[in-house]
Amino acid sequence: MRCVIGVLAAVGLLAAFPAAQPVFRGSEIFPPEEFAARRANVMAHIGDAAAIVLGATEPPGEMPFRQNSQFFYLVGVVEPRASVIIDGRTKKTTLFLQPRNEQRERSMVGPALSPGPEALKSSGVDETLPRTDFTQAVAALASERRTIFTPFGAEVLGSQSFGDPSRLWAANKQDPWDGRDSREATFVTKLKAAAPQSEIRNLDPIVNALRAVKSPREIALIREATRIAGLGLMEAMRDARPGMYEYELQADAEFVFKKHGALGASYFALIATGTNTYYTHYHRNTARLADGDLVQFDYAPDYKYYQSDVTRVFPANGTFTPRQREFYGIYLKLYQALMTSINVHVTVRDVIGEAVKKMDAIMASYRFTDEAIKGAAVRFVDRYRNSRAGSLGHNVGLEVHDVGGLQAATLEPGRIFTIEPQMRLEEKRQIRRAVEGAPH
Repeated sequence: MRCVIGVLAAVGLLAAFPAAQPVFRGSEIFPPEEFAARRANVMAHIGDAAAIVLGATEPPGEMPFRQNSQFFYLVGVVEPRASVIIDGRTKKTTLFLQPRNEQRERSMVGPALSPGPEALKSSGVDETLPRTDFTQAVAALASERRTIFTPFGAEVLGSQSFGDPSRLWAANKQDPWDGRDSREATFVTKLKAAAPQSEIRNLDPIVNALRAVKSPREIALIREATRIAGLGLMEAMRDARPGMYEYELQADAEFVFKKHGALGASYFALIATGTNTYYTHYHRNTARLADGDLVQFDYAPDYKYYQSDVTRVFPANGTFTPRQREFYGIYLKLYQALMTSINVHVTVRDVIGEAVKKMDAIMASYRFTDEAIKGAAVRFVDRYRNSRAGSLGHNVGLEVHDVGGLQAATLEPGRIFTIEPQMRLEEKRQIRRAVEGAPH
């Protein structure tokens, strides 16, 4: 999301994906063997231990239920208050589900997933039990003094990434008039009390490392999410004209997202015009487009639990001014220098080093007529030249800022990430400050 012009770069196999409607069960997204392979990887990492993962609770209002990222990744079951035990010793997965609720079923679309043959078939687990049996299952692990892995991080739902709920719950915990822990932290405390002789360990690093490398089916979904994002962007570009409001362009994209089966948005709409374009996470979306404005449009859908992150810049009236074209033109060339430097089996620093060589050649031959634009381009290149750790962007997957880490790793097949170079004209910020400081 933090880019002026961003695209999705996928290193891996890309496949076509059929159209579908929103609010899916996991079995309608991936076959059971996809989730079984993920659980097998977890078992290989935890050895003789067991892993326990809680599903999300029902939503607190009239809204679609969305499973949390870790539970969906491992089980694919989209039912509230489900839980799962993945046993590394027995290589067995047991899913705990709520009982049938006929009143809920009569008012909704039919039977929810409950313990029994249907749940076994659709989830691909080894056993399904009522949720009331979960306490006994934990007691059995405790009696054996088994090590138990469970997620320590706060659960991630739609339009969130791993750090978002973690920061929220940390703030709640520190608030003297709140003091609440996350559901996961509360569960860890209860688990330690229920299994005092067991070592309770964090499952997140194991699952997050697995999530960093996408399967062909995951790549296909992210590619489809990116395609839908592009369609929404183009609809906003076609509709844009001076006098419209930023939120009207958001509405254009949201119509397209829903039309193509998205559950919602990957993140809040970042649609900025005029001086608002300086701010990468501007999201008020209340300004009116003026003739001569550029529009910075950053928005993408939450499609079958997978996200994208796409940004483009275009003129509000459909035509670049000569100055805008010069700014956009040098940016595009420098951006392409990055894109053409990406390769497999190399580090991010290797990519940046190769890109800077190309950028220097581009800067030497580009005909600048505006010193402010040239200064912005010089700062852009120097940020990469002077970058010690090296950064291209962030992972994308079940979350828009997905887990698993990118910066220290080589770029191997199956890793998906955004390309997020930023080039700013500082005058935009100065103008904004002058306007905000003027008397009204």
